Amino acid sequence: MEKLTLTTPALLFSAVSLILLAYTNRFLGYAQVVRNLYERFKENPDSILLAQIKNLRKRMYLTRAMQLLGVLSLFLCVVSMFLIYVDLRMSGAWAFGIGLLSLIVSLTISAREIQISVRALDLHLTDMEGKN
Repeated sequence: MEKLTLTTPALLFSAVSLILLAYTNRFLGYAQVVRNLYERFKENPDSILLAQIKNLRKRMYLTRAMQLLGVLSLFLCVVSMFLIYVDLRMSGAWAFGIGLLSLIVSLTISAREIQISVRALDLHLTDMEGKN
């Protein structure tokens, strides 16, 4: 294994920060959609809205998991940098490796959430096609 320096986890630190920003923006978008669906559902509860609500709930839970794993990855990057700084290189390498695994799982969940998002949009398209 190549020698791990402070620079390696520091590079990942900035990438994970940007990913967390994207996840947060996604979550804020969901919050707005939930508020809109709530108003629409109060006025006219129908099966399409129920399907959208079910889909949205699943997506919110996946986004929460993505965010938690992203935060864990960021935290472990910082821990890794600290451990390398205090010359505990092997522990730092382990923390960095676990942080990388957390990021991999977070990104995998993100890909799954995108698939579910496409299904949600497909509900709208199907509904519009049915009305023509």
